Amino acid sequence: MKLAKLFTFTGLLAVSAAPAMATPAVAAAFTVGQGLAAVGAGLAVIGGGIGIGLIGRGAVESTARQPEMAADINTKMILTAALVEGAALFAVVVGLMGVLK
Repeated sequence: MKLAKLFTFTGLLAVSAAPAMATPAVAAAFTVGQGLAAVGAGLAVIGGGIGIGLIGRGAVESTARQPEMAADINTKMILTAALVEGAALFAVVVGLMGVLK
């Protein structure tokens, strides 16, 4: 019931604010596409962080199972984390290009 009231209140607020937002005096600084690009850049950073965390977790678990392979595992972990970080950085740059166009 609370969720229905929340949706009703949000809908009424949006409908009542629509005429005020339609006037040219209240021009938006950013378009919807630019806002979505900013959200995409943020999600790319979050995804990259989660990916690197999972890579680190896997490397620690693998090293715990086979300590003699620690050097090889760490090398592969660093290389894979760098690739994930590069992809995340590329996504952030593309998102920021969308915001700052």
